[in-house]
Amino acid sequence: MKRKIGLGILFSRSGTYSLLGEASRAGALKGIAQVNGDPTLDVAFDPIERDPGGNVDAYAPLCEEILRDEDVRHVVGCTTSWSRKEVIPALERMDGALWYPTPYEGFEASDRIVYTHGCPNQHLLPLMEYTFSQYGMRGYLTGSNYIWGWEMNRLAREIVLRGGGSVLGERYLPLGSTEVGRIVEEIADLKPDFVLNQLIGPSQYAFLAAMAELRHRDPFFGAANCPVLSCNLTECELPAIGAPAEGLISAGPWFRGLPQPMPGNFGRDDFISSLEAAAHASVMMLAHLLSGNPGGEKLPLSLLLSRPEAAQMGLSARTHHSRLPVAIAQVRQGAFHLLRSAPPRDGDPYLTRDIAVPAPLRVVK
Repeated sequence: MKRKIGLGILFSRSGTYSLLGEASRAGALKGIAQVNGDPTLDVAFDPIERDPGGNVDAYAPLCEEILRDEDVRHVVGCTTSWSRKEVIPALERMDGALWYPTPYEGFEASDRIVYTHGCPNQHLLPLMEYTFSQYGMRGYLTGSNYIWGWEMNRLAREIVLRGGGSVLGERYLPLGSTEVGRIVEEIADLKPDFVLNQLIGPSQYAFLAAMAELRHRDPFFGAANCPVLSCNLTECELPAIGAPAEGLISAGPWFRGLPQPMPGNFGRDDFISSLEAAAHASVMMLAHLLSGNPGGEKLPLSLLLSRPEAAQMGLSARTHHSRLPVAIAQVRQGAFHLLRSAPPRDGDPYLTRDIAVPAPLRVVK
């Protein structure tokens, strides 16, 4: 007989980044259905769901409500780094744990969080290496005005300058702002080799639309020059963006159609995006850690992740990060097409291994 365990689900289904939240939620619910129908697992999850509605101030109270009122210890949720950091005090007060299935900027290893998507050594660094070799080292940086944009661009700036390149400009927009005109005008004047885009939601959609217009009117920005790069854009947003997404290059652990699933998916690959896959993997890995382990849901993460099964699934007991493959892909005719891949690598949130700067060689085509 299965042991029933409550599992918190905390994703925004409305607001600035609702498409990302919906994708992650779909993956978590798919994982719950799979666990509950698997006769080899002696646990079943009862989803306890709350919707912050894109309001960052709602995450911590709702997370605490789940943990306090529903006798839940594990929550799968949050989309932005802002919301993730907001819930940490609630996790600490209520002795809870968060499984965070979204790419983030690194420099964090909370004993209350399992990070199941990529950090910079798994997305930004390989993306920069590819871009330097193919396009050049003169970059323009833009992003949403919060920790994701700040930290990702700080790292990118360090990588570019250490390699002998240059950062021609750097600008930020408030979350949800679509006032992209000044940024695109500056890019048109500066003509960088690449644009690193850390915008999210409608800001990113408006920016890509404006960049598409720029490509039509200025031959310098044709298909072979000045790509827009991303470390967080996935298939779940392509329908909202449409044709302006063409040519964008993104990095992540998985794109639809790749044969190698993410660790924790146990061979399943019927996902729309890596956000869905990572949320599914979060639920599946938790289930495998709790199955045959009565009372395991009450254990501290440090003990739970010390079980042999955790290492077998690519979870680090030391950093709480996941071992993930690397894929770099470009949008062509509305879908991502693989440009380069690399074997799974451990998450290194503090970049303890020195940042490798690729030689600034450009492939002549």
